[in-house]
Amino acid sequence: MEIPSINLGRGILPRALDMPSVNLKQPTAEMPVFPPIVIPPGNLEAPAGVELEESKDEETAQTEQPSLRVPVIKIDLPLPTAEVVATATYAAVAAVATTTLATPFFNKIKKQVQKFLQKKVDKWKESRKKKKDSSES
Repeated sequence: MEIPSINLGRGILPRALDMPSVNLKQPTAEMPVFPPIVIPPGNLEAPAGVELEESKDEETAQTEQPSLRVPVIKIDLPLPTAEVVATATYAAVAAVATTTLATPFFNKIKKQVQKFLQKKVDKWKESRKKKKDSSES
């Protein structure tokens, strides 16, 4: 058997256009200059003759973790701070609300996909049965 073909002949391509080259200037930019940051060493000591005040800062007082003293066992149990409890509460409420609202939506989609796939499977089984019946007779 011969494969059909079409003879289009030898095409002639036009010559390329002469395009002038474009000279672009190299980009320049001013680099930002930041003032140096001086970080004091960790082993700083007060000069001789200077007395230091021994008091807690407000910041360190706020960062102390609350604890609960269990009298029978005599153990201090650490309690979460108010910020941690508030964040956990917001996250839990958001998760429950999202799940509650999204479940019916996904159930409906799941049901429609199952119906679609079941129709395809039934159609495939029916065509297979017809082929089997026609080959037997």
